Amino acid sequence: MEYSERLKKLPEQFFASLVNKVSKAVAEGRNVINLGQGNPDQPTPKHIVKALQESAEDPGTHRYSPFRGIDELKEAAATFYKNQYNVDIDPKTEVAIMFGAKSGLVQLPLCLLNEGDLMLLPDPGYPDYMSGVVLANVDYKTFPLKAENNFLPDFAAIPAEQKEAAKLMYLNYPNNPTGATADRSFFEETVAFAKEHNITIMHDFAYGAIGFDGKRPVSFLEVEGAKDIGVEMYTLSKTYNMAGWRVGFAVGNPAIIEAINLIQDHLHCSLFPAVQKAAAAALTDDQKCVDELVARYEQRRNTLIEACRNIGWDVQAPTGSFFAWLPVPKGFTSESFADFLLEKADVAVAAGKGFGEFGEGYVRVGLLVDDDVLIEAVNRIDKLNLFKTSSIEV
Repeated sequence: MEYSERLKKLPEQFFASLVNKVSKAVAEGRNVINLGQGNPDQPTPKHIVKALQESAEDPGTHRYSPFRGIDELKEAAATFYKNQYNVDIDPKTEVAIMFGAKSGLVQLPLCLLNEGDLMLLPDPGYPDYMSGVVLANVDYKTFPLKAENNFLPDFAAIPAEQKEAAKLMYLNYPNNPTGATADRSFFEETVAFAKEHNITIMHDFAYGAIGFDGKRPVSFLEVEGAKDIGVEMYTLSKTYNMAGWRVGFAVGNPAIIEAINLIQDHLHCSLFPAVQKAAAAALTDDQKCVDELVARYEQRRNTLIEACRNIGWDVQAPTGSFFAWLPVPKGFTSESFADFLLEKADVAVAAGKGFGEFGEGYVRVGLLVDDDVLIEAVNRIDKLNLFKTSSIEV
């Protein structure tokens, strides 16, 4: 049986390719340190697991939940946004429960665009944004995120014809893969830009809890007028180490929220109610576990950056997310450098080219192993004599 043209056009799953390379090396008996993944390494906090256990024992959760999710979780999402960002959210009209944020960001072009319409995507950016482009059969253009602009888009540099034609734009701060963050003034500029050109904004806030140096990441919805032109997508995967639970939500513009709910009416039958109740507990209970997690990532960031600098690797510290975006040494492409590290040092990193054209020249490193493992990884890289050498003190 032949696949549809739509499936044939889907991009290669970048992370699957990375996993295959690492799995092959491990199968050969090699001790690989995998810094290329984006999978949280800590367990889900115990009080959230307990909430799931208690809810799962209730026979009432064994039935279908409402197609659009239980009110308890929608109200929890609204309470969370009020507590964390001082943003007022109507739980009845401005919240859509999703099977993780990925499902929403892939489905949104199907909700809002017709075939051939134009959307704008960041480069580098999360590779699965492209899945939505292909499935909706829409056109796209990218806008570069460059170090000299702190990995923020330069709206003025976007060609005039693209500004006028585009109907949807994706943004993501704290950013994957660069670890950059955006401030309030940037989002004010974003709202003005979107209103001037009639462009809908989807802000991917997957790493919304993870900011460093005492700075809390800014929600797009904190800016006046943001709900007029866009939505923000939030996942519990990173904030609460719930990646395998597949639960997230979108908040913002009621018309867009209704569109997300409508497509999900036809694709899904809502999340297991016990998972929804546990998610509600995560959002509304004490957030000490989140503070501790962010402190852990910040410590790991400091360890990695110091270790890299000690071997002569000129790197910049990320200001958010749990990734570091490191420049490759001269003589390598991002992919050849990633392959070289895996082959010669048994260290896996993600090649920047996998995130877009402007990802070339970098590799992404996850802060998802303990400090001693990060130091061991950099020690292995040091032995390759790629940088001005200096030993690391453990």
